[in-house]
Amino acid sequence: MYYSLIGLLALLILVITNYDVLFIRRNAGITRVHKSYRLFLISVILYYVSDILWGAFEALSMIEFLYADTEIYFLAMALGILFWTKYVTAYLQNNNGFRRFLRYSGNVFFAGVTTATFINLVSPVMFYFDHDGVYHPGPARYVTLIVQITLLFLTSVYVLFVYSKSGNQVKCRYLIVGLSGLIMLLFIFIQIFYPYLPLYAIGYMLSCCLLRTMVVENEREEYRRELEVALYRERQHIKELDTAWRLAYTDSLTGAKSPLAFSEMIARYDEVISRGNPENFAVLVFDVNGLKHINDTLGHATGDEYIVSAFRIISNVFVHSSVYRVGGDEFVSILEKEDYSKKNDLMDMFNYQIEKNIENGSVVIAAGMADYIHGTDNSFKRVFQRADRMMYERKKELKKSEPV
Repeated sequence: MYYSLIGLLALLILVITNYDVLFIRRNAGITRVHKSYRLFLISVILYYVSDILWGAFEALSMIEFLYADTEIYFLAMALGILFWTKYVTAYLQNNNGFRRFLRYSGNVFFAGVTTATFINLVSPVMFYFDHDGVYHPGPARYVTLIVQITLLFLTSVYVLFVYSKSGNQVKCRYLIVGLSGLIMLLFIFIQIFYPYLPLYAIGYMLSCCLLRTMVVENEREEYRRELEVALYRERQHIKELDTAWRLAYTDSLTGAKSPLAFSEMIARYDEVISRGNPENFAVLVFDVNGLKHINDTLGHATGDEYIVSAFRIISNVFVHSSVYRVGGDEFVSILEKEDYSKKNDLMDMFNYQIEKNIENGSVVIAAGMADYIHGTDNSFKRVFQRADRMMYERKKELKKSEPV
């Protein structure tokens, strides 16, 4: 029974360390390499189970069960070599003749062992048990182990050769894969001379632990770092898009909303109006007086300061409403909800400020306002045009008040 305990311990270690690979479904995005690795682990588990049962049946002298389990034992052993060659060749991803030879050899080896186990049912080429229940290996058993050693040797040499030609990023992992194959090779070689020792199981256990610790975890850490880089780039991209959006939708001089934002706002209002019964709103149109004279006499820099001052006056009064700069000296604002309910008071406050500005020689702005009329206005443009006409009437009044 001590023989079975080694296999049981190895089985528990493999399941615990590779629980996520074996039992957590990750079908989305799973690669051929990970599928090959999982199949290799499953074949190792099958080997462990048959090895555990072999020790138990042998201790209990259950010869018939022992014979059947030994057949499964050799099949599991061959299956492990088959999926090991598939895993190694998939992991290296080199498309050359030797890689194809290794994959083909793994298939041929499994087919040969399967054939030998069936032949063993009628002729003991692999093994037999005498009348006392003692296990005796046959010639095919030695051939099987020698072929396994040869395949492990070839795959290990192949991996180490690729390792010598690889860059630093994957070099360590290739070395570990190659050493894992050599560890299995060593214990199988010793198993030839000591068939009653669980050396094959120990070799599997050491190799699987090494692969998990040094290869799988390393790959995950590398993937985590790549994901962090990708997330960082994504955040930078979002920042760039946000910056581009703000540049496109914000007037660079005043901070008001841009003509593009104004066009999109008109489209939204037209859509709401076309659906019928939009909420009440009013349109305010502003025009800065005397900008051309300032540009011509004091320069465009002073004119820009004049425009910025005009925007500040508008936004300080109509605090809850968006302000759009739609031309060089033209602004538009839409009054809704709170500002709409106080629109007359706000207009009085604004006009009072402008009249004070006339007295002290500051910025003068003409403003016109028009309400949306339900059932009459079928577009935003009609409301805007009325507000624009009101603005020009106010502009005429202000010119009469301005000093000559």
